[in-house]
Amino acid sequence: QVALVESGGGSVQTGGSLRLSCATSGLTYKSGTMAWFRQAPGKEREAVALIFIYSGGRWYDSSVEDRFTISQDKGKNTVSLKMNSLKNADTAMYYCAASGQVSTLPLDDSAFPYWGQGTKVTVSS
Repeated sequence: QVALVESGGGSVQTGGSLRLSCATSGLTYKSGTMAWFRQAPGKEREAVALIFIYSGGRWYDSSVEDRFTISQDKGKNTVSLKMNSLKNADTAMYYCAASGQVSTLPLDDSAFPYWGQGTKVTVSS
């Protein structure tokens, strides 16, 4: 049984940092895609970053590029999202997701069959 569990969310002031983690279990992908999405209140869910499991290649949405870093630890079956220079606009519920496919852009969240329950990030001035 597949499970994705996010952690690391919280409240932080603008300019601060957080590190989100996604612990995975039951995934047997040697390739495919891990991604972080977020959904702010009243807004649609949007892709933030992805990492290709086999190659380690990464993609970032322009709104977070140069501030966020996605990484994976295959030995620990975790995917992390380091978020620096946080802005009010980064306030959202953050979800990690897994797909056995090598995703293409723009990301289609329906292509990700596995999702975590989310972790809340609140950035305030």
